[in-house]
Amino acid sequence: MTLSQQILWGSMYLGLCFLVEIVLLTWCTLVIRRIVEKWESQGKILATAGPITIALAFIIATHTIQVWIWAIIWVLGDVLPDWNSALYFSLVTFTTLGYGDIVLGEGLRIFGAFASVTGLLAFGLSTAYMVALMNQVFQERFPD
Repeated sequence: MTLSQQILWGSMYLGLCFLVEIVLLTWCTLVIRRIVEKWESQGKILATAGPITIALAFIIATHTIQVWIWAIIWVLGDVLPDWNSALYFSLVTFTTLGYGDIVLGEGLRIFGAFASVTGLLAFGLSTAYMVALMNQVFQERFPD
């Protein structure tokens, strides 16, 4: 791939991953709002821990889907030979751990870096979401 193709395709897959994250975090917010009303009468522990648990489940699902999106790219693009290698490389790259035992050729380095950028931004967005949620939950449950 040329440099411009790597940037174009990397940006497109990054955008797809963020679309997934935005949709799932929005859905998470709607689920939490619906369920919290039912949990209000169940006590403070459930009404406090419940939304946090639901949000963590959605965030784990969101990041898992994004890792799979990148793994699909590696396999369908004949970049990596099997699903095990593709998922491993995708997860290690997404988390920016980067062991270096699997590396991409020169023509895919920039494209592969977009998987790392996706992970960095996804973790940042998820962290901001959790901080906002916990702030809201604690303000409602413990106003003092």
